[in-house]
Amino acid sequence: MDSMLHLGPFTILDGIGLAVLMALFFASGWLSEHPPANRPSVSVLMERHRRDWMVEFVTRQPRIFDATILDSLRQGTAFFASASMIAIGGGVALIGNTQRLESLASDLSLQAVAVLLEVKIILILAFLANALLKFIWAHRLFGYCSILMAAVPNDITNPAALPRAAQAGEINITAARSFNRGLRSIYFALAALGWLLGPWVLVVTSVAAAGVLLRREFWSHSRQVMLGL
Repeated sequence: MDSMLHLGPFTILDGIGLAVLMALFFASGWLSEHPPANRPSVSVLMERHRRDWMVEFVTRQPRIFDATILDSLRQGTAFFASASMIAIGGGVALIGNTQRLESLASDLSLQAVAVLLEVKIILILAFLANALLKFIWAHRLFGYCSILMAAVPNDITNPAALPRAAQAGEINITAARSFNRGLRSIYFALAALGWLLGPWVLVVTSVAAAGVLLRREFWSHSRQVMLGL
């Protein structure tokens, strides 16, 4: 019976905690992007506003305001991409020096095995790497969006104006979706830190991360403002 509960340095509880983390990660992402029709998420509401933005963009003269907004979006993705790279570098350096973590675990009266600690850090790095890739892709898509916006004719009567603006809007939405996925990975990378303190802490931090994400998508004040409530 004991052999069933302990697989080397890992236990069944570790597996349960990891399963909860991954289940909540994918479930929260799917629910945010595919909410019930009668209760749209903030992400879905923002997609509507992005499409409306591109419609207004066609008739706005000059278009400096739109360029400024898009530039701020690109700067945001670049910032998070840089932060993710720095965090990944720190995590990789930590893998080569797990003695410090073992000392910390000893001070906290926790049982620590070097292999288990390395796996826990790798899990965190996996979330950070996913976030980095999402941010990089979002940054590139916002660049595509800027080019499409630049290709929109200034003449509103031009038959290509609205279709090209609609194309820019869809690329903008795709970029924002990738950016949101990167942020979600950051949230769950923080949740994965709980595994360093044990599987039950991992479950708690995973539920907390999912709860914060879903609250902001479905029960936040900003959502009520978007709905005009």
